[in-house]
Amino acid sequence: MRDTIFVNARLLDPGAGLDAPGSLLVSRGLIADHGGALGIPEGAEVVECGGAVLAPGLIDLRAALGEPGAEYRETIESAAVAAAAGGITTLCALPDTQPALDDPALLQFVLRRGEATGSLSILPYGAATKGCAGKEISEFGLLREAGAIAFSDGSRAIAEARTMRLALSYARAFGTFVVQHPEEPSLARGGAATEGELATRLGLPGIPPAAEAMMVARDIALARLTRGHVHFAHVSTAAALDLIRAAKAEGLAVTCDTAPPYFDLNETAIGDFRTYAKLSPPLRRDADRLAVVAALADGTVDAIASDHQPADPDDKRLPFAQASAGGTGLATLLGITLARVHGEDLALPDALALLTCRPAKLLGLEAGRLARGAPADLLLFDPERAWKVEAGRLPGKAQNSPFDGRALEGRVLGTWKAGRRVFG
Repeated sequence: MRDTIFVNARLLDPGAGLDAPGSLLVSRGLIADHGGALGIPEGAEVVECGGAVLAPGLIDLRAALGEPGAEYRETIESAAVAAAAGGITTLCALPDTQPALDDPALLQFVLRRGEATGSLSILPYGAATKGCAGKEISEFGLLREAGAIAFSDGSRAIAEARTMRLALSYARAFGTFVVQHPEEPSLARGGAATEGELATRLGLPGIPPAAEAMMVARDIALARLTRGHVHFAHVSTAAALDLIRAAKAEGLAVTCDTAPPYFDLNETAIGDFRTYAKLSPPLRRDADRLAVVAALADGTVDAIASDHQPADPDDKRLPFAQASAGGTGLATLLGITLARVHGEDLALPDALALLTCRPAKLLGLEAGRLARGAPADLLLFDPERAWKVEAGRLPGKAQNSPFDGRALEGRVLGTWKAGRRVFG
């Protein structure tokens, strides 16, 4: 592989406080140097950036993949295509597949399939309970040794308090954490939209927003009891964020992420029974959306994850209450996040930090930085270039985007994995 030099770039590395014009040199798949006045090595490939932003490849903290077991929705290979188009070079895969990732051999399978793409590092979560059924704790030690980045039951809440207590204790013993889907299941069961005036008018069974805060409050108490680390996924309500903010101020090991739908859309997006906007948790009132935006700005939220949930068209072409919940999010992760920059809610370095160095720190990864000697996982994007989300024309197999029809500013121009161009 010959050397590559990026010239006339805006180098942006939030973790290092770098935001300056310059060049970056890649040699043998690693970042060799960067600065304002680098010479061009003989025989090197020159990438003219034209002032576009050159940043670390994105780290997606939470995404569901169709493989194994639901390849008709998506394969690891098709997810890698969508991820590369979205500037994602590292992805944490949820374990509630078919079968669940509760066996070391299955974890190794996912790791190998990620490596085989050549464009995406897949870091699988281990199933916190066997079969992600919420009953019997998995073999944390064996799964951690096999490569589990952390533990979760994916889109299913760990409902029993005793089981969650054990999971937090075991995760602490193995130096990691538990990711919880924060929703009290008995309150959410059978629901399709946020409980309130809109759900009533549409005749849809409701999920009270309190279902999220109740689970968050319980698990904060368990984190206090066990001194374990709990991470709340796709937090979507003001009440839950207030609890998380207070727990952090107390010094507890509590972190959280959110996803683009919860700071870009509100419950009105379900419109006339629009199933692409049926998500889990459901879209909320605008007051909650604004609370999520505020929590991004004040540091309460530790990362933005795609919360990618691929669905087959037949899963969505059903009456709203029966349709599958979830939306695809890999190709739109950067663009929707940049909407908050254009809306002046976040500065560009702060927004990018939520997609790079902050999830890397949470996971204990060396990725997410433009560090000399690090693998050249890179993203080149134009924050001003306009494009439109069109379901049916998105990269990859899954097309169930809740942002279908959305005009965006901020387009990925190129993605590199270990110095090799994989998109653009």
